[in-house]
Amino acid sequence: MEKYKVELYIYDLSMGMAKTLAQMFIGRPLEGIWHTSIVVFGREYLFNSNGVENCIPASTHLGKPLRVEVLGYTEVPYQVFLEYLNSISESTYTGSTYNLFTHNCNNFSEEIAQFLVGKSIPQYILDLPKEVLNSNLSPPLLALLNQLEKGAHVGATGQSTKEGSPDYQELQSQIEEARYHSLLLELRRKRLTEKFFKREKKKAKERERRRREGEGGTQDEENTMSEAELVNGNNKVASPTAEQLLALDEEERLEEEEQKIDKNPPIVFSDAVDVKAEFDALINLIDGKISTVEQGCMEELSVYMLEGEGCWALSDNFLTFVGRVFNDAVFPVEARVRMTNILAAGALKSDIILLLHQDRKDHVLMNYAFGIDRLSLEEQQALSLLICNLFSNMSASEWLLYISEWNLNGQQTSNLRVTTKVSVHCLLADDKVLQDRGTAIIHNLGCKEKLFKNIRIRQLLPKGCLSKVFDDVAVELAMAVLQFFNSKPSEEHLFRCMKALAKFSQVSRQEVPQLIQMIGPDPKSFAGTSERVDQQIAEIGTGRRS
Repeated sequence: MEKYKVELYIYDLSMGMAKTLAQMFIGRPLEGIWHTSIVVFGREYLFNSNGVENCIPASTHLGKPLRVEVLGYTEVPYQVFLEYLNSISESTYTGSTYNLFTHNCNNFSEEIAQFLVGKSIPQYILDLPKEVLNSNLSPPLLALLNQLEKGAHVGATGQSTKEGSPDYQELQSQIEEARYHSLLLELRRKRLTEKFFKREKKKAKERERRRREGEGGTQDEENTMSEAELVNGNNKVASPTAEQLLALDEEERLEEEEQKIDKNPPIVFSDAVDVKAEFDALINLIDGKISTVEQGCMEELSVYMLEGEGCWALSDNFLTFVGRVFNDAVFPVEARVRMTNILAAGALKSDIILLLHQDRKDHVLMNYAFGIDRLSLEEQQALSLLICNLFSNMSASEWLLYISEWNLNGQQTSNLRVTTKVSVHCLLADDKVLQDRGTAIIHNLGCKEKLFKNIRIRQLLPKGCLSKVFDDVAVELAMAVLQFFNSKPSEEHLFRCMKALAKFSQVSRQEVPQLIQMIGPDPKSFAGTSERVDQQIAEIGTGRRS
């Protein structure tokens, strides 16, 4: 498991003037006016009146930190950290929530430190606001402190280049994603190089064994050749070429793909929609109710879905048009059903992720899905088909599991929480179509590898942090599955849900087994239904003992 150093950069906003200024304004000296930031993964992360920003370490107007403290080493993966950071940047640590005394850079550093290493920043830094607030603050002092805070901003002017600029935020997100993938590539290259030398060392040992046998040696003679001897000795092996690394990488990729295909293929409904019929019906339903621009969006949809072109055919206006169809009462319910069915068929396309990424700002699709319990039965069925079919390819299914939160009608939600809500609602519905698709979504969620990544790390993190969201989701889904078991499901539905329950009991190794034991029914009561169901029951039993 990779470990990354976590450092606390400590600055004095007053540049050494705190002792004199504090004596003048509050009657006693202060060592400094502390500003802190967290440095990890090669970047400096800070919070100010612009919100959460990041930069090359020590590149703000404050220059070099007064001192640096190593808080520890984290095993939290960069992508998990990034999703957590994006989430709090859009909720509790926006520019509008910044307060110089009660919600500032040091509170941010404290939260990040707890998330990454479970450790607090120095108490004297956290206590500083209390010392200042307990004094009589004059307006000049407040103005001075606010001016000093501007020095901790990122950018040449000290003004906000982030707040209110979606393009800038998108660019920052792309840069961070690129850095993450660059890090992954570097780690993969290192691992493949090690694998190459191990393989070559094994070959060299075999050659040496054969040589010794030919010279009268025995197979029991141990060859203690080290990697250094392998590279520098008589059996010298040059570092792997790019072609050799690519060959190893392709070999591993094919093995991984084969395992995924054989192991847990998603359940999707590829023949549920006649796209041409749905498209023609949609045109008739919205005729005379859409603008010229929206007519262009329908033409784009035709090019993408009927003519087989790529997702590039859909312009930036397309999702705005979809949002109007979903929310404008001028359109009948059937229009929303037809549009969702077409999107459900589009979900089977490998490039649908391009459309999903366009929805990161307005959350048109997920906001609509969040209200599934208020939709008509026909809309619910179409929506369940869309969510289920999005599991057909890796990138779209990962999108369904994003944990970055946004505010919807005063409530914090995320893609994962919406996906969970849809799956639970469908599973426990009275409608047979919804039940069928609900079991499929539950199965697909249970088989997603992302639910299992870094289980050990998540269990070590502070209770309630966002990295434990997968554990919470596993418990919620497990509870729904147990409730569904009371409805006497068919063998197919029982298998799907039992398989998911087996997975959830591995994700949340304490809560889910305890839940099964407390509320039941006992999975063993379904033993004998079929061989494959029995196998999943045995898996649950293994998880409960561990």
